[in-house]
Amino acid sequence: MSLFRTSIADLVPYEPGKPVDAVQRELGLDRVVKLASNEGPFPPFPAALEAIGRAARDLNRYPDGGSYDLRAALAERHEVAFEEVVVGSGADGVIDLLSQATLEPGDEIVCGWPSFPSYVLFATKLGGVPRTIPLREHAYDLDALRGAIGPRTKLVYVCHPNNPTGTANGAGELLSFLDRLPGHVLCVLDQAYFEYIDDPDYLDGIELHRAGRRLVVLRTFSKIFGLAGLRVGYGIGPADVVAATSKVRRAFEVTSTAQAAAIASLGGEDEIAARRARNREGRARLEEILLGHGLEPARPALGNFVFAAVGDGRDVFERLLREGVIVRPLGGFGAPEAIRVTVGTPEENELFAVAMGHVLSGVS
Repeated sequence: MSLFRTSIADLVPYEPGKPVDAVQRELGLDRVVKLASNEGPFPPFPAALEAIGRAARDLNRYPDGGSYDLRAALAERHEVAFEEVVVGSGADGVIDLLSQATLEPGDEIVCGWPSFPSYVLFATKLGGVPRTIPLREHAYDLDALRGAIGPRTKLVYVCHPNNPTGTANGAGELLSFLDRLPGHVLCVLDQAYFEYIDDPDYLDGIELHRAGRRLVVLRTFSKIFGLAGLRVGYGIGPADVVAATSKVRRAFEVTSTAQAAAIASLGGEDEIAARRARNREGRARLEEILLGHGLEPARPALGNFVFAAVGDGRDVFERLLREGVIVRPLGGFGAPEAIRVTVGTPEENELFAVAMGHVLSGVS
């Protein structure tokens, strides 16, 4: 008898971005730029930094296990009931809670592929069965997704925009998909990059929830708010789903500093708009760099990253690493032929341009 669960035997762990200082030590580089993890290049808001400082004085105390103040603030901001808000350790923490609350061994989830690996990882480790549906022109094929639903399907994920391709489905297409979902299936609409979006054909999932549609909408403070290191995200969904997640969450799911910083980050719409504009400019520059090298990035990209097929993503990743630029190889996402590049500062984007030129020309 094996010590380990059979459901995890073939799992490949999620591959985190390589730390900058580790790359510097290993390769003897003076400067390393990390464009791998879809972090924003922006720091936390000043109000969040002040809140972290205040919270740090009480770190001898456990955090509020129910995240009461943060849930209340999110409920007010999104005009939903307190009972419709779940908070987790990042958006993927909420995915974990949803998986634990819903999936029995043999139950199915459906998602597009390549896409965010946590959908598959969290289902598989519970003995669930992931049904992965190939993308169509780098975007979710919602008709094929609907066709893959069976009697044991519990969760259907729509990554919106999709990580790693950056693409999203249009409003009419998404509404038609939701209209045709069977009643036994819960849609999880992952909008982790929501604050970057300025596409008029992009639907706000929380508005759909308020209109009475049964779905869970995911958001995070890890991106434009600059709190990736604190790990705090949330979901808005039906009260019965949120109540079920509370049965499986850890006693202290989100730290005190994370809760305080997240509350302090709410608002600041002018700063968010400015960061959105700078991200749009940076994303366009990355696309220009890739196109200039004869590569075709997936478009239209709506998040803070770009995706491009490069032949052998791992090889290009390794060669860029030696140039001091860390990008994300995408074998674990289901796209071994591609890389994902996060929008950095203007200087970081230009360092990527130089490094990419060296890699593709064979110069070192």
